[in-house]
Amino acid sequence: MTEPQSKKTTRKKKVILPRHKIPEQDPFLRSKNFDEVNLGYAPEMAQAEASRCLQCPKPACREGCPVNVDIPGFIKLIIEGNFIEASHHIKETNALPAICGRVCPQETQCEGVCVLGKSSKYKPVAIGNLERFVADAERATKACYICEKDPPTGKKVAIIGSGPAGLTVAGDLIKKGHEVHIFEAFHKGGGVLVYGIPEFRLPKEIVNWEIQELLENGVEMHYNTVVGKLLTVEDLKKQNFDAIFIGIGAGLPLFMGIPGENLKGVVSANEYLTRSNLMKSYDFPNYKTPPLQGKKVVVVGGGNVAMDSARTALRLESETVTIVYRRAMEQLPARVEEVHHAQEEGVIFNLLTNPVRFIGDATGRLQEVEVLKMKLGEPDSSGRARPIPIEGSEFQIPCDLAIIAIGNNSNPLLTSTMPDLKLNKWGNIITDENGATNLPGIYAGGDIVTGAATVISAMGEARRAAKAIHEFLRK
Repeated sequence: MTEPQSKKTTRKKKVILPRHKIPEQDPFLRSKNFDEVNLGYAPEMAQAEASRCLQCPKPACREGCPVNVDIPGFIKLIIEGNFIEASHHIKETNALPAICGRVCPQETQCEGVCVLGKSSKYKPVAIGNLERFVADAERATKACYICEKDPPTGKKVAIIGSGPAGLTVAGDLIKKGHEVHIFEAFHKGGGVLVYGIPEFRLPKEIVNWEIQELLENGVEMHYNTVVGKLLTVEDLKKQNFDAIFIGIGAGLPLFMGIPGENLKGVVSANEYLTRSNLMKSYDFPNYKTPPLQGKKVVVVGGGNVAMDSARTALRLESETVTIVYRRAMEQLPARVEEVHHAQEEGVIFNLLTNPVRFIGDATGRLQEVEVLKMKLGEPDSSGRARPIPIEGSEFQIPCDLAIIAIGNNSNPLLTSTMPDLKLNKWGNIITDENGATNLPGIYAGGDIVTGAATVISAMGEARRAAKAIHEFLRK
């Protein structure tokens, strides 16, 4: 009697599609308007992109996310067509998905460690585009997400600053049953999200919506309140706040300290972008603030702020916009996508050059910038090749507006009123790994601790601080 022949089971191999590029405005048209560049996925495109996810049992993408979003979980819900549920799933750990889907550097975080992208054959899943898609789908319903909250604890928390860090702490602590108040210096919430990032990259209605959701969930916002001027931290303690989180960012612009920086026409990127974004000078005269305009614009710097400034100048009808940066293209700190968009739109990149002085006319008005050619040497402490000046290589670039976008320092307005608070040599607040300062009940996070960094890294720090604040209040 013969044994029955065993049937061989064959596993169907998953077919991996190419990554779906997000639709964009035409470069020539978008360089003349402030509408959003990326147009977003249609539902069928989002589901097709989501189907590329391998649903790894140990998802590296989640570990690569500073706020630990369950990425395979929300992507699975997209595949099933549950777009609103997918957005709610993200909001269990991230209160700002529509913002993060637009401005986070996913290529160095969740997408940078995507298992699919590790293959030379495939690109990573477009996690950021999918996050944006579900958040926008939920916003289109015009129904605010109401989170589940623990019973009221009777504890009050003050948050100073409504940037990404402050909003994240507020979102986490309101769920724990605490009473949360945000104190914001400006007349609008969002911090760098509203004053620093242009409309064409992050529409302000998106920021307003995600802040409104926090307010609907019970967070209280106090605008036009400069803590350090109108109020002090001691004043907040007298108002019976049990814990305080400082998330005021790093808003003091850096300059180069070279001759001619006091000429008319030399401005910081902070001033330039704040006027355009927060005060809407790009829509003058519908709004009362006139824009800072130039025919020949030079932007000094190579980060995202420099790209934002250069692309804003293009849209304000400048004849030429030139990025001047002392390193090479491969060392630009800006996101690859932002550099690509700037190049498409017509920004000129004058790399391996460094300004040495600004030159003006008899009236004190900027006329040109003198730059020095550079070459790359050995790596410096950042791991990048050190730029070395080439003697005798000076030349001039005509310009009537120069925008300095080389970084920021911490603003001492608040910290100067707290003599016992420990700061480092740059004026940043010193904290432990959980955001606790040397003062009991006082926590801090974001750029005021680390110096200028990304939105999502500030949010990651804020989540750790929120957890520590909750534990502190429980005791």
